[in-house]
Amino acid sequence: MTQMYEIVYTQSAILDLQWFSKNEQNQILDGIDKQLKYQPNQQTRNRKPMHSNPYATRELRIGYFRILYNIDSEVYIVEIQKVGQKRGNLFFFRGQGEQL
Repeated sequence: MTQMYEIVYTQSAILDLQWFSKNEQNQILDGIDKQLKYQPNQQTRNRKPMHSNPYATRELRIGYFRILYNIDSEVYIVEIQKVGQKRGNLFFFRGQGEQL
């Protein structure tokens, strides 16, 4: 049986989530739950490693939302670092564009 990962959120990720509407928050949280509880390090169409950046090593795509996260495989924890949107080459966190 596959080990289930615990999903934890940084304070920054919680603030990012609060920026979205309740409907969008539910969509993001449901997607995180479905995509990252089991085998979060397996690369898929919507999960991939990221290039070097100050936030996280991996990215999850849920529609036009982007979730940046790290994995600690020794203790089975997925830590959500940032939640935003991606438009072109820019990530938007709480409405502010950032090049990663």
